[in-house]
Amino acid sequence: MAKTIVSSDFKFPGQKNIYKGKVRDVYNINDKYMLMVVSDRISAFDVVLPKGIPYKGQVLNQIAARFLDATNDIVPNWKIATPDPTVTIGYKCEPYPVEMIVRAYLTGSSWRAYKSGTREICGIQIPEGMKEHQRFEKPIITPTTKAEQGHHDEDISRDDIISKGLVPEMEYDLIEKYAMEVFIRGSEIAAKHGLILVDTKYEFGKRDGNIYLIDEINTPDSSRYFYADGYQDRFDKGLPQKQLSKEFVREWLMANGFQGREGQIVPEMSDEFVDEISKRYIELYEKITGEKFIRADISDVTGRIEMNCMKFLATL
Repeated sequence: MAKTIVSSDFKFPGQKNIYKGKVRDVYNINDKYMLMVVSDRISAFDVVLPKGIPYKGQVLNQIAARFLDATNDIVPNWKIATPDPTVTIGYKCEPYPVEMIVRAYLTGSSWRAYKSGTREICGIQIPEGMKEHQRFEKPIITPTTKAEQGHHDEDISRDDIISKGLVPEMEYDLIEKYAMEVFIRGSEIAAKHGLILVDTKYEFGKRDGNIYLIDEINTPDSSRYFYADGYQDRFDKGLPQKQLSKEFVREWLMANGFQGREGQIVPEMSDEFVDEISKRYIELYEKITGEKFIRADISDVTGRIEMNCMKFLATL
């Protein structure tokens, strides 16, 4: 019996097709609903690692569900229910071809661009004299195009999105407004648990003429968090920030000679290391939510998911 879910091939009533991403398997039900299985796969350097991580799917799914529920007074979202700890079922929406990246700090790719001399990101002017991990005066939105599989997303400005007809102007302005308000709410929730929501990405879609927030939100896979305690001291001393993310997995891979380059082989992941990653994800959950993580029964993950989903689908 499978204790992790690394691949799924369910046959649900009304199923039209399956889309498999790096982590999520998304089932189209009657062109009306989406059933998203958040697997236990883990990726780094654009490579899916060979072993599943127990409880990782549950952690990501339950964090996203909590944030969707905590922001649905700001913007409607696609979620209908979470019939299983690793599954969300929601409305099928027509996604916009852009992702909204909200940044409150100059870090990650924005810092790398700044360090190389760039002073404008996605049409937004960045002041001179900023340092790595410095807070912006107010959060900025740096959209990206949604690339086809195997390609990287590319930065794009508001004006280009509108002039290229990717999103109508009035709808784009509304999406920007929603993204900023959801980010501010997420930041307030994070602050209550001693965290800083540094940056994140949001996706939106349309259903029956209305805009919906879709996919996952504010998870450690789609967002960057810093620990608030010690942030200022580290910043003042020019030290790296203490992050809440899967960065430690990338560091382990690099220490073992793997960076996703051609010809490189993923190092052997021992059971002890897999267990360590699992514990770290559970720690992420407890820190972000402020609640104890309740481990689901993983004696037969596939059977559990199928039973729970079939039961719920029968009620739709």
